[in-house]
Amino acid sequence: MTETTNARKIAFATFVRRALDDARALRAWSGTEVSRRTGVSRQTINRWVRGDWASDPEAERVVAFCEGLGLDPAAAFTALGWDRAAGPRTAPTSPPMDPDVEALLRRLVDPNVSDAEKFHIRETIRYLAYRPTLPGGIRNRGKQAG
Repeated sequence: MTETTNARKIAFATFVRRALDDARALRAWSGTEVSRRTGVSRQTINRWVRGDWASDPEAERVVAFCEGLGLDPAAAFTALGWDRAAGPRTAPTSPPMDPDVEALLRRLVDPNVSDAEKFHIRETIRYLAYRPTLPGGIRNRGKQAG
């Protein structure tokens, strides 16, 4: 987890925790009542408070939570690091791909390539991706010979 992701989780968890504390103190609402009024399940709210989410919370649920408590969703979006003016975030650009890997990917999507060959390509890639890394000394032996 990156520092940015961790900071966003902490900021959003703090926002949700404060919203829950205010609902309890000012309105005497229990967690069940907050869930009922916002339409967001207690399990989801508890995950938000713990920062226990792999991908960003759904915007619709965040808005429902805020509106149910009379809060401005922009405050939650800020805690999540979402900039509404910037529009949707784009995925980071991938590094340039090796031409051999590109050729394999083209073969995997080519309808003229047999299923047996596609299976063989996938199995070979899977083997290479998950094989143990050789220690440095062993890896360089082939270069020293000759």
